[in-house]
Amino acid sequence: DGAVAEPIVAAKVEESDEAVMERIGERFDIMDSMTQAVVDGVVRSMIVVGPPGVGKSFNVVKKLEEANLFNMIGGDIRFEVVKGATTALGLYAKLYEYSREGDVLVFDDCDSILMDELSLNILKAALDTNKKRTIHWNSDSKLLQREGIPNKFDFKGACIFITNIKFDSIRSTKLRDHLSALESRSHYIDLTMNTMRDKLLRIKQIARSGELFKEYRFENNEEQEILTFMEECQGRLREMSLRCAVKLADLRKTMPMNWKRTAEVTLMKNAF
Repeated sequence: DGAVAEPIVAAKVEESDEAVMERIGERFDIMDSMTQAVVDGVVRSMIVVGPPGVGKSFNVVKKLEEANLFNMIGGDIRFEVVKGATTALGLYAKLYEYSREGDVLVFDDCDSILMDELSLNILKAALDTNKKRTIHWNSDSKLLQREGIPNKFDFKGACIFITNIKFDSIRSTKLRDHLSALESRSHYIDLTMNTMRDKLLRIKQIARSGELFKEYRFENNEEQEILTFMEECQGRLREMSLRCAVKLADLRKTMPMNWKRTAEVTLMKNAF
C-alpha cells in the first residue's frame, strides 16, 4: 500500500539507584587510582570534572596525604592545592616552585586559569608530551626578578585539575581549542553526576559507607531521617551536596526538636 513504516525507537531504560551508585562509585575509584598514578610519576596530568560538593577534592587530597605518610615514592612528595583566581604570571611562578620530579600541583576550582589564553599556553608547555618540558616567560617581570625565578625552566612535576566546568560545554572557539589541547595532554575523568538524583545517590553512597556522619555518633534512625529529608526536599534545597548533608547533621544534633523548620529557613529557597 506504499505506507512507510515508522522507525522503532527503543525506550530509554532508567538506571536503578544501585546502578547509578555503582557507575558513580566506579568513577571515584578510577579517580583514586589515577591520583596514585600521578603520585607514582606515571601520569603527569589529570582533569576531574563534577559538580561542587560531592567529594572530588577530598578524595584527591586524601590520596596525596596518604602518599606523604607512607613515602610511596621513596621520599616525601611535595604537593599544594591552589584555590581561587590565579594570574598567568602567578601560575608560572607556582609551576616553578613545584617543578621538581615528584611534585604535584592541584588546581581546585581555579577556573580562571582555564578561561585565560595565556595561562592555557603555559599549561600546554608544562604538560607537553615531550620528555623535556620547558616553560618560558618572554617578558620582563619585577616579580620574577624579585623572587629569583628565571625566564625559563624545565617542569618535571605533575598537575591535577578539579573543576565544575565540562570542557565540551565551552562556547568560545578559541578557548575550546586550547582546552582541547590541554585535554589531549591529560587523563579526563567526568564523574557523570548531571542530575539532582545523581548527587543525592552519591550522598547516600557515602552515608552507607559510614563515613559521612561518623563524627556525629547518631543513634536510632537519625541518619536516615536526614537522607529522607534531603530526598523529599530536593527541589527546594539551595544545593544538593555533602556540605548540605553535614549542615543538616549539625542541625539534627544541636536542635533535634526544631531542625527541620530551621533547615527550611536556612538551607532552602524561599517559597514566596
